[in-house]
Amino acid sequence: MTPELLVSYASFAALLILCVAFLLTVYRVTVGPTLPDRVVALDMLVGIAIGFIAVIAIRTGFNLYVDIAVALCLVGFLATVAFARFILSRQPENGLRKRQILDGTDVLAAPPALQNVTGEVRKRSAKGRRKRAKGKTK
Repeated sequence: MTPELLVSYASFAALLILCVAFLLTVYRVTVGPTLPDRVVALDMLVGIAIGFIAVIAIRTGFNLYVDIAVALCLVGFLATVAFARFILSRQPENGLRKRQILDGTDVLAAPPALQNVTGEVRKRSAKGRRKRAKGKTK
């Protein structure tokens, strides 16, 4: 078996595996139960696309494809960071976030800014808002 034939078979197998991974990841993007799952799947799609580009670069011997893959790495990383910041900036209407404790039950928890030292949630009152508006804060 010649080295060229071995590279040909290996690249064909890699393309086949990447196609299966691509289809499974597209399924996760469309059906994903939560937004973070979809963001992780989109990041995985970028990784799979980079894999496709690398395999095609090996098959064709055209080295410029490697530069394209590196550029896609940088852009994909920035897109993932932007999506993560978007997810973190989202706030529910009532100000309480749903959190899971270790046994898997869901609880509503206030953001840390609304909790006092004992963990109790402070009440926001109209009187306090008026004081802050007038500049009479502690």
